[in-house]
Amino acid sequence: MALEAHILELERRHEVLGKEIEDAANHPSVDDLEIADMKRRKLLLKDEIEKLKAGE
Repeated sequence: MALEAHILELERRHEVLGKEIEDAANHPSVDDLEIADMKRRKLLLKDEIEKLKAGE
C-alpha cells in the first residue's frame, strides 16, 4: 500500500510540474534553461513512476 501511495504522489508531482512548465512557457521572462530543467525533472519523475510500476 505504501508503494501505491508513493506512486500516486509521484504522479501528482508529475502533473503539477507539467502545469508549471506550461505556465512558464507562456511567460517570455522565464529562461529557456529553466524550462529545460523543469522538463528534465518531469522526465525523471516519469521514469521513476514507470520503474516502480514495473516492479509491482
